[in-house]
Amino acid sequence: MGKDKDLNLFKLNEVILPKEECKKRAYFESYEELYRQSLEDKEGFWAKIASELHWFRKWDKVLEWKYPYAKWFVGGKTNLCYNCLDRNLEKGLRNKVALLYVNEREEERKITYGELYEHVGRFAQALRDLGVEKGDRVLIYMPNTPEAVIAMLACARIGAIHSVVFAGFSRDALKTRIEDAKPKVVITATHTIRRGKEIDLLNTARSAVEDYPFVKYLVVWNRKGNVELKENERGFYQLIKEQNRIAPAEVLDSEDPLFILYTSGTTGKPKGILHSVGGYMVGTYITTKWNFNVDTQNDVYWCTADVGWITGHSYIVYGPLLNGMTTILYEGAPNYPDPGIWWRLVQRYRVNIFYTAPTAIRMFMRYGEEYPKKYDLSSLKVLGSVGEPINPEAWEWYYRIIGGERCPIVDTWWQTETGMHILLTWAHTKAKPGYAGRPFFTVEVDVVDKNGNSLPPNHVGLLVIKAPWPSMLRNVWGNPERYEKYWNIVPGYYCPEDLASKDEEGFITILGRTDDVLNVAGHRIGTAEVESAIIEHPSVVESAVIGKPDDIKGQRIKAFVVLKLGVKPSGELKEEIRKTVREVLGPIAVPDEIEFVEKLPKTRSGKIMRRLLRAKELGMEVGDLSTLED
Repeated sequence: MGKDKDLNLFKLNEVILPKEECKKRAYFESYEELYRQSLEDKEGFWAKIASELHWFRKWDKVLEWKYPYAKWFVGGKTNLCYNCLDRNLEKGLRNKVALLYVNEREEERKITYGELYEHVGRFAQALRDLGVEKGDRVLIYMPNTPEAVIAMLACARIGAIHSVVFAGFSRDALKTRIEDAKPKVVITATHTIRRGKEIDLLNTARSAVEDYPFVKYLVVWNRKGNVELKENERGFYQLIKEQNRIAPAEVLDSEDPLFILYTSGTTGKPKGILHSVGGYMVGTYITTKWNFNVDTQNDVYWCTADVGWITGHSYIVYGPLLNGMTTILYEGAPNYPDPGIWWRLVQRYRVNIFYTAPTAIRMFMRYGEEYPKKYDLSSLKVLGSVGEPINPEAWEWYYRIIGGERCPIVDTWWQTETGMHILLTWAHTKAKPGYAGRPFFTVEVDVVDKNGNSLPPNHVGLLVIKAPWPSMLRNVWGNPERYEKYWNIVPGYYCPEDLASKDEEGFITILGRTDDVLNVAGHRIGTAEVESAIIEHPSVVESAVIGKPDDIKGQRIKAFVVLKLGVKPSGELKEEIRKTVREVLGPIAVPDEIEFVEKLPKTRSGKIMRRLLRAKELGMEVGDLSTLED
């Protein structure tokens, strides 16, 4: 990447060091030096980043930390929608494409920043006319289309709290979220498109709201114009068409709530993770810009997630629009009508930055190299990975076949709760396949024991974040006890209950959840390690591993294995897979049982639901299934 790479590091340097000092330097500091300097003045670092954005009033104090609650940019007044739209119009980007929508039918729409500003402003005023005020909740149950983005930005413009619910959720899952958030308005569409079918959303939404009188209106994007709306329903585009006013951007406090996004745990109801305006804005702005080595003027960016997940919020909508980028929205399946659809679109739109999940990469590996090799992928400059650890085999295929051995892979670890990337493989430093990477600037991450003691390299422990960061969750909606639990597992630190280890250079690898750890004859083995070893067998495309009780060893290992197309299951193949694991990890990690399956249960964001496999295998309660893909 040559000069672009150096220029990006120079910009990072300028944020931490005075410009005069930067000019004296013949070359650029290493990541380690920049990171060390960022720790020396965390508040100064974030103040410089925040000042690149628009504030109606500057903050009085960068951070107010009263464990376990943080406030960022205290006293600052801003508006996230203003920074995504008005600010970019002021910079001359009115005619630049903001959203490039395409679906599996390869139908496309291009919406400029000017057009998006008009739609959002009029829809925001329409929401006000429906009685939506600052602090009211608006639930969005929409396809992965520009209309979902318009609804989100309109809420952000007037200070309403949006709660986006993935459009694949069932009526009961939708009802659970409506009951908790108590929205005044629900926004939906007649249908979404997937695998050649039009999947009904409207009747699901109608059924979900009927028991809740606090929902005053159901706003419907009538995609074909052939649905008759009921008394309490309003047409999405009709509201925009009839509105002759553009709502001014509400002057919001940095700590005003921005959105609620629900995540599921192994037990209990989904948690409504609450993010606020200022810190989330600053965190997503800069991590998009730096972590993908963005050329904000020219890059075409595609994150294949759905806006219903945090990846869609941070890295389809807010991060790219804050940077004035062109961001692609894709509606449909990744392998329909054929497994070449994504690569065909990369070629057509000359995509520069591509961000997807390891589960998608492994799916494409199963189809072989034929499909991506049909298309010109030379426009790609950075590849990203998100959702779960990417095993070395998938990393190598992604790097070689999709990236042509020239594109760095930015692996990222973060959560709904963190709001922004926490660990990553930097595009301009060396990578270690299988490692999530090192922390973003100012973020202190460590691997500790249950008492909070830092562990030496290559020991498995709990991943923790030692101090607040701008885009951190501010609370769990209506349930502060669940928020405080994050900070009480390892007292003094934020603990996501992920197991990890770090090497001598500080690279961290994520080994799975605390309930995804095997204890075989006193040996603690991460499920991800065993799964990665299984995938090294050339016939295997994907696997999931669980532990089962064993009177002698404590636990024995069972593996669920998905084979490549055309490979037939057999007893001999099971023995070959066991031999591969023995060679890679040693005899202690060899699965006692192997079951061949057609597919693995996953969340709609692509994470394997090992707890579901474990529960069904052991005859236990399966818990919350609202995020289950199928």
